[in-house]
Amino acid sequence: MINMYEVSETNKMIEQENLDVRTITLGISLLDCIDSDLNELNRKIYEKVTGLAKNLVSTGNDIEREFGIPIVNKRISITPISLIGAAACKSPEDFVTIAKTLDRAAKEVDVNFIGGYSALVSKGMTKSDENLIRSIPQALAVTERICSSVNVGSTKTGINMDAVRLCGQIVKDTAEATKENDSLGCAKLVIFCNAPDDNPFMAGAFLGVTEADAVINVGVSGPGVVKKALEKVRGKGFKELCETIKKTAFKVTRVGQLVAGEASKRLGVPFGIVDLSLAPTPSVGDSVAEILEEIGLERVGAPGTTAALAMLNDQVKKGGVMASSYVGGLSGAFIPVSEDQGMIDAVNVGALTLEKLEAMTCVCSVGLDMIAIPGKTTAGTISGIIADEMAIGMVNQKTTAVRLIPVIGKDVGETAEFGGLLGYAPIMPVNEFSCEEFIGRAGRIPAPIHSFKN
Repeated sequence: MINMYEVSETNKMIEQENLDVRTITLGISLLDCIDSDLNELNRKIYEKVTGLAKNLVSTGNDIEREFGIPIVNKRISITPISLIGAAACKSPEDFVTIAKTLDRAAKEVDVNFIGGYSALVSKGMTKSDENLIRSIPQALAVTERICSSVNVGSTKTGINMDAVRLCGQIVKDTAEATKENDSLGCAKLVIFCNAPDDNPFMAGAFLGVTEADAVINVGVSGPGVVKKALEKVRGKGFKELCETIKKTAFKVTRVGQLVAGEASKRLGVPFGIVDLSLAPTPSVGDSVAEILEEIGLERVGAPGTTAALAMLNDQVKKGGVMASSYVGGLSGAFIPVSEDQGMIDAVNVGALTLEKLEAMTCVCSVGLDMIAIPGKTTAGTISGIIADEMAIGMVNQKTTAVRLIPVIGKDVGETAEFGGLLGYAPIMPVNEFSCEEFIGRAGRIPAPIHSFKN
């Protein structure tokens, strides 16, 4: 039973500590839309998306109003488009027509983003995969709500270095195609290793082929709640620290479970997972960096940062799995630089570098996320950074990702403005020594020895 104290405590979390449900994401399978005729394919996609999602936003708004729980985003994830368009799309330009159709559908049902303009190429690329990847710069330049991702590696298959090399160039081309808006297109493009099938968070969301025809996934967030809870155990030992994080994560996840259940029931769509990630926003008091500093760091990036983040991530997951039987997605702590005021401040004072962020990704949920770098950075260097991050994911059997933004026309010391939840970011320096010869090798890096578990 829930007592009055717990009701009051949850209300305080919502009103004063930035507790929210970050997203309700409706996953929609487009496998039954496949057609060899491009016009017919686009028609089927538009009708299915708008048909299944027509009540998503209004339902989310009703739940928000009735329960008093903020639901920040309503989103859609779809089957990777490289699979859906394979029969009809013979060129990158053909795929761009699908991007425009999806964008039109997203506007019709009024969702924030639609994710799944994606390709899964961890072992090899079909012609359809390559055409979709080559279409990404134009697709993100001519749409507003499309998010794109490419999975280039996994623990079981290794790293497709041909895809890594291509993706470095695609990131650069996307930056050029959207340079009038501080290369904003790159903020909607993620390169993955071990991408999960059920991730509700953008920009990396897509609906895996193992999923049902439609499914509701919910992403909860509560950095501000965890920060406030930790203020009460200042100076205490690690036992009290860990218990506090774990109990707080439990409460936050229960809110997500409640919203997920209601959304599932009202939309008549099966419930999938709750992703219990601590996802920050640019708002003051809603920062993962501030949690780590409350734990005892003068600034994020100081010695001890990776250990503190590892502990935070583990306790968040332990608390979350007690609150829901269906925890999935990414689940843990996000460290996107542009979306976290504490991270931005740490970069600005020189405490946090790209190399330290890479070390932190070994123990957090995702990877090098929302990091602005100089526009002059070469495609080969971007590919090298992607390869490093993919290797961390492959060897550690975890999801890692790269969302780099080479801001055309800007350099270290300047700032890129993205707006909304995407925030703003200081341009971070990048190691300029070349890796071109390494990246230029054809083929793939083999899977690690511990992948052989059949």
